[in-house]
Amino acid sequence: MREPAVPILMYHSIATAPNDATRALSVAPEAFAEQMALLGDLKITPVSTAQLAESWRSGGPLPERPVLITFDDGYEGVHRHALPVLAEHGFASTLFVSTGWIRGAYDTGGGLDTMLDWDQVRELADAQVEIGGHSHTHPQLDEIDDDALRFELLRCKEIVADELGARPVSFAYPYGYSSRRVREAVREAGFAQSLAVGNALARRRQGPYALRRVTVRRSTGVEEFTRLVEGRAIALDFARDRALTKGYAMVRRARQVRRKAIRSRV
Repeated sequence: MREPAVPILMYHSIATAPNDATRALSVAPEAFAEQMALLGDLKITPVSTAQLAESWRSGGPLPERPVLITFDDGYEGVHRHALPVLAEHGFASTLFVSTGWIRGAYDTGGGLDTMLDWDQVRELADAQVEIGGHSHTHPQLDEIDDDALRFELLRCKEIVADELGARPVSFAYPYGYSSRRVREAVREAGFAQSLAVGNALARRRQGPYALRRVTVRRSTGVEEFTRLVEGRAIALDFARDRALTKGYAMVRRARQVRRKAIRSRV
């Protein structure tokens, strides 16, 4: 029997007038509302990241046509625009917060646009939005050393637990990048599952720390969105993205080798 595949949708900002830094990955509120209505029309049932991972871990049941709705970083529009729509449909979702970007006592000033504050994050959690970790300052985790990596993971987990009264169990890699070292560190930090990008459907064989997602962006039209949630022609839709990602991965590997060579000479 063919292994079930689940679309995990990756959103960032939901905004009417995004800035240049977030525009490409921002979705207009009207488009987001249309996409959520389409899920309802197609009888597709959103579940949280924790629900999917626990089901695959235990063999427990899932809805007949599951989907995950996820948001990265912590932009204010998730509360302003997305939450009312999710509540209207009764949809589960997961928000992955970079704790140093959330407005408040821990703000590092790195947020790319208007970010949530902790009161808004608590309101999202109270509305049954799963709150997961997304590091503290949003670095490329596979390019920092072990001490910095542990700090990013544990500081993020500590802040979310302090603010919400519950430890986050799910994590998403900033920029989607990870490595075996990063995945092991995420597991050791106490996260039970983690999401990458990959622009492909999630499957159980990917393992709980490398589940793939598909990107929803401002240019995603209704027809493409329908293909994403139905798992059709995803490879074709993201062929250019994969080519660019492979090219950038080669550049990043070359940088890592160069940095290691420099450190070895010091």
